[in-house]
Amino acid sequence: MNERLVLFDIDGTLLRSGLVSKRVFLHAIEAVFGRRISSDGYRFAGKTDPQIVQGLLELSGVGAADARAHLAEVFERYIVLLRAELAGEGRARLRLLPGVGELLGRLAAERWVSLGLLTGNIEPAARLKLGVFDLNRYFSIGAFGDDDADRGRLLPIARARAKDRLGICFAPEQIVVVGDTPEDIRCARTNGAVAVAVATGTVPAERLAECGPDHLFSSLEDVEGFVSAISGRPEGKAQEGDIDRCG
Repeated sequence: MNERLVLFDIDGTLLRSGLVSKRVFLHAIEAVFGRRISSDGYRFAGKTDPQIVQGLLELSGVGAADARAHLAEVFERYIVLLRAELAGEGRARLRLLPGVGELLGRLAAERWVSLGLLTGNIEPAARLKLGVFDLNRYFSIGAFGDDDADRGRLLPIARARAKDRLGICFAPEQIVVVGDTPEDIRCARTNGAVAVAVATGTVPAERLAECGPDHLFSSLEDVEGFVSAISGRPEGKAQEGDIDRCG
């Protein structure tokens, strides 16, 4: 059987953090810039952490150059606040999504599967969130928001790290991207990978289906169905219109 590199998104795919990340992000930005930051009307899902910071600051009237200049400082404050939040009451607000523990255990036991992350979270934040559920042990490979602000450019990074650490050069069609947003599907499509969408985030299944994933699941509870789906050949690659509809 052909080997697979299976790359998971985190928020909305593996776990749900409720308002924890959003609130901490806002507090971190406010601490650095000394002004109130509004997130009214801002869509977090599918964006990388750098995009979120810059988007929120733009809404609050901060110029792009000023936002970029303070990005590292915002992230430093964000991690301090997130670590404190997850050591306290915020820890109980995180929820592991249905089927995740069983699925990861099953995939980790398959010799033809290598697991990794492809997430917009900066790596320290990703590791803190996953650590609440002892999931870091599954993911020695990953590409993160602090590697590149553009999600589409994260897949080649993950692929290169898999080659360095595992000694395996995965072809694009051997890579599976699992996520809950149109951005995850687009990332897979633009890199020639297999797109697996899961409707456990804020995007309805109907909207995800419009983007033309290779496979669409209502949750990750169907472990055998998931394993069967990724073990076969993709049923079809995206047409240009599929990518356009992801908007």
